[in-house]
Amino acid sequence: MTATLTPPAAGSAASVRAGAVPRRRTRLLALPEVRWAAAATALFLLALPLQLAGAPAWIWGPLYALSYATGGWEPGWEGLKELKDRTLDVDLLMVVAALGAASIGQVMDGALLIVIFATSGALEALATARTADSVRGLLDLAPATATRIATDGTEQTVAVDELEVGDTVLVRPGESVGADGRVLHGASEVDQASITGEPLPAAKEPGDEVFAGTLNGTGALRVRVERDASDSVIARIVRMVEEASETKAPTQLFIEKVEQRYSLGMVAATLAVFGVPLAFGEAFSEALLRAMTFMIVASPCAVVLATMPPLLSAIANAGRHGVLVKSAVAMERLGQIDAVALDKTGTLTEGAPRVVDVRPLHERGLDEAELLTLAAAAEHPSEHPLARAVVDAARERGLDLPAAEDFTSAPGIGVRAVVGGRTVEVGTPARLLAEAEIEAEAEAEAEAERAADADGVVAALARELEESGRTAVLVVVDGTPAGVLGIADRLRPDAAATVAALTVLTGTAPTLLTGDNPRAAAHLAAEAGIGDVRAGLLPQDKVGAVRELEGAGRRVMVVGDGVNDAPALAAAHIGVAMGRAGSDLALETADAVIVRDELAAVPATVALSRRARELVVQNLVIAGVFIAGLVVWDLAGTLPLPLGVAGHEGSTVLVGLNGLRLLRDSA
Repeated sequence: MTATLTPPAAGSAASVRAGAVPRRRTRLLALPEVRWAAAATALFLLALPLQLAGAPAWIWGPLYALSYATGGWEPGWEGLKELKDRTLDVDLLMVVAALGAASIGQVMDGALLIVIFATSGALEALATARTADSVRGLLDLAPATATRIATDGTEQTVAVDELEVGDTVLVRPGESVGADGRVLHGASEVDQASITGEPLPAAKEPGDEVFAGTLNGTGALRVRVERDASDSVIARIVRMVEEASETKAPTQLFIEKVEQRYSLGMVAATLAVFGVPLAFGEAFSEALLRAMTFMIVASPCAVVLATMPPLLSAIANAGRHGVLVKSAVAMERLGQIDAVALDKTGTLTEGAPRVVDVRPLHERGLDEAELLTLAAAAEHPSEHPLARAVVDAARERGLDLPAAEDFTSAPGIGVRAVVGGRTVEVGTPARLLAEAEIEAEAEAEAEAERAADADGVVAALARELEESGRTAVLVVVDGTPAGVLGIADRLRPDAAATVAALTVLTGTAPTLLTGDNPRAAAHLAAEAGIGDVRAGLLPQDKVGAVRELEGAGRRVMVVGDGVNDAPALAAAHIGVAMGRAGSDLALETADAVIVRDELAAVPATVALSRRARELVVQNLVIAGVFIAGLVVWDLAGTLPLPLGVAGHEGSTVLVGLNGLRLLRDSA
């Protein structure tokens, strides 16, 4: 049962462009594999208690028969089609084994085999459908239309697919950018979190690059289109997710080869067990009984249960502790990793800017509380993330904020308001200092010198904060600098402990992959104990970093939360998404989701996976010993059918109970 990510159909993309609302999530029962598996399971659960209660066979027998039909017809039919192409897979073998078990009275055993394989196929189909839904939904990040400026200066509303390289588009305040391009005119701040993961909007002015699907702030921009819609960063993210999903096919091909050899060997051995004694004069019924006994004792039921119960128990245990692992394959891969790549914003950090430094210039006569009160009062009407951080900091300290009057906001510069009769400006130090110098030139020479001295102190203070990874925000009162605020995204409380635990588990310290600036990334990485820092990365750069590690023979786990992390999550050996602020695509692309947003759950789940792998090995040894012993007994002597069934079922129960040990909280 193999599946790959299906690219979105052209029709669906067209409907998005036309303004239709696409259905992003495939309904559970819309998948035929889910419907057939559910029917087979329900019928099995109806028949089993009736059989155990001693009801007549004519009551539970038809229910088992229907369970065989509903759960086994699809893998059986697909197996027959493969057989037509001279390929024998293990799914068909399991259907034959189930029918063989039923032919000698072991109806329940055969039905259980059918249910196990039908459920596995349904889960695989559902996971594939969910990922494809998210990839299609990603296209909605880009707007359906854009405002194009014609050569005569008139404005035209056109579909973004109609934009060509060299066109000029107008991006009004609050609109999404329609195409990748470069700013020709205007200034604003653009929220690029969907592309770079940067928590704060980026100031944009003529010459700066902008990306389709990012959100414009309060200024108007004129942008020259530099890429077709099909080659935008968003479109490339979609393609990278699809391509990375398909790169897992070699592993699937290896498994299919193993299935092929096992299937051929099983069929050949069963025919030999039946045919050879028959040729030497053994009675037909005895030869058939021996062959059916062989098929039962050699059936891989115990092998299947050797693998699944430990992994499913680990999945259930992880789920109770806030970690959603999407499949048994994902749980197994978690224990195989030997390298970790972490995103910064929203993963290693809390993902929200906070005021961490308040530095008043004491010659202005203001203390920390007064400086923060004035800044927060001026910022209160603003919706900028930095403004919200300043206001939140004042509220956390219990400060009363006076009303602000005559509020104005200038994109890329800051805000201005009158607070308690004083004019307060809060914004970018470089811009506000430049304005202060211009105003000082009109004053007396002595006043200009004092202003220059103050500007030097402020510039040094801002530089000190920025070098330590903070975003510096200047507060100017009545035209004179009054202090500087340092704003930063705070490291998660458990980040350093998580990095240390992952280092112990893998033998090497994690790598930090971020779209943030190098200074902020390096400062945060040092706090967390990470030495390998790769900053300023776009989505394709993160994928390149993952492939570089894998090219060195490493099995990489990527932990992230944003759309920009999705390609790396898909390309990695295992992808883990942070659940609270994770984008839809990251949550669907990842193999595991940290639902409670506790970073320390990552190394705990890796350790749990390794414990599950140990139990899998134990179970395979137990199953192998039982199967080999029973097969040798059947071939070398006469294995009574009841004893063969007891041995087979006993090994199955034993490995199942051993795997269930991971359900305990202590695991």
